[in-house]
Amino acid sequence: MKFLHAAVAAAFCALALPATAQQSAATTEEKPYTVQDGRVDRGTYNGYRRYGNSCERCHGQDGAGSSFAPNLVDSLKHLSHEQFLEVVINGRQNVTSSQQNVMPPFGQVEDVALYIEDIYAYLKARSDGVVGRGRPQRIANQ
Repeated sequence: MKFLHAAVAAAFCALALPATAQQSAATTEEKPYTVQDGRVDRGTYNGYRRYGNSCERCHGQDGAGSSFAPNLVDSLKHLSHEQFLEVVINGRQNVTSSQQNVMPPFGQVEDVALYIEDIYAYLKARSDGVVGRGRPQRIANQ
């Protein structure tokens, strides 16, 4: 009887572990940025600069949105990394009877396509609340 209980417990653990591992992997997803004492790594800083050159005119200062483009700080609370890449590279159209939202594709724009991971890191750090508004300071020696 003890053997049967042990076998049932082992089977339960074997079935439960993959789900637990998936949950912990999702909650411990590696961040695309590094922030130490309020300072950011080189890539995140570069993302801030590239965002200012290519994205700010539509999406507003610090990713906070504008009257005609969404707040990216809020959007990245819901978009996955892959979804972000898809929209930036290929663009998107949301046209309804009351509004027309068009994001042009930036897959051929070198300043965006070559540094898309840096832009994502900056916006994700803003979305996660670890980088505030304005120009971030860089970590020394990076």
